[in-house]
Amino acid sequence: MKIAVSFPGGVAVEAGVKGHTVRTDQPAPLGADSAASPFDLFLASIATCMGFYALRFCQEREIATEGLGLSLETVRDDAKKRLSTIKVALTLPPGFPEKYTDAIRRAVDQCAVKKQMVEPPAFELTVS
Repeated sequence: MKIAVSFPGGVAVEAGVKGHTVRTDQPAPLGADSAASPFDLFLASIATCMGFYALRFCQEREIATEGLGLSLETVRDDAKKRLSTIKVALTLPPGFPEKYTDAIRRAVDQCAVKKQMVEPPAFELTVS
């Protein structure tokens, strides 16, 4: 996959991804806060990926998804200036079959974004 990045003004940055434009910006006072920051999008990609796996698990088993939810919360290590923990809470819909509780946990744990963090790829930067 190839992603093209452009700079539309201020500190906003846009990425062209498979025909879509993903816009980012920075919070004020550095930016106009017109879009999520790149780091916020990174966290949202984890949450939405895990949510997708939970949703598909239920859909494939014809389990009602009303009430299905997922939230992500971060714990920051201020001394290291980075995240120390990403907490994910999955809320199962009412009447969710108890026999599938461990299975949906395993399914959500297969999130492709999370897997890239657990076994990160190498980064290569060229400058021309």
